[in-house]
Order: sequence, then C-alpha cells, then structure tokens
Amino acid sequence: MNGPGERRHEHRSPANMRGVVVAPGLELSCLIVDQSGAGARLRLDRNLALPDRVVIVDLAQATAVEAEVVWRKTQEAGVKRLGAAASLRGLVPSRLAAARAAFLRAGGR
Repeated sequence: MNGPGERRHEHRSPANMRGVVVAPGLELSCLIVDQSGAGARLRLDRNLALPDRVVIVDLAQATAVEAEVVWRKTQEAGVKRLGAAASLRGLVPSRLAAARAAFLRAGGR
C-alpha cells in the first residue's frame, strides 16, 4: 500500500504524459497524471461525463488500453486497465480503430 487510508495495492508513478480518451461519440484530450500497473489518473481538458468504458491513448508510447472509469471528480478521473496496452503503430484490432484514428489526428506517427 502507498500510505494511510490508501486502497491501492500497487505503487503509483508520476506520468505527466499527453493522452486522448476515446469512446463512441467522444474524443477528448487529457493528461495522464500518474499510473500504476492496474490503472491511471487522468486530468481531462474539459469537465465532461465519461462513459463507464473508454480507451486511453498514450501519445508518447503510441499505445491504447481499454479501461473502466472507476471514479470521477470535476476534471479528473480514475481508470482501471482492462488488459494490456496495444501498439497503435501498424495494424490494430477493429475495436481499437477509433483509438488509432485519434492517435493519428493528434500527430502520432
């Protein structure tokens, strides 16, 4: 655990990386504030309601991971990873096609 009252079982590391939250009908820039093996804390560009399931695109790593939104507070949200991160370079599974398109629009290569 990380400290008194902390419910996390894994160490959280500062990340400070640009990202994009993708869901049907939603593409929103964010900052990946910190992360652990199980999830991440996001700071959104706008105060929008997120659906329960999203895809988080890490622009620096050129990866996408499916996630469940577990908490929301104003312009921040906590997500739980639902699997391993997938590369957005080259061919991607159809479920990540929108994430790859968002990655390319954000300047990814």
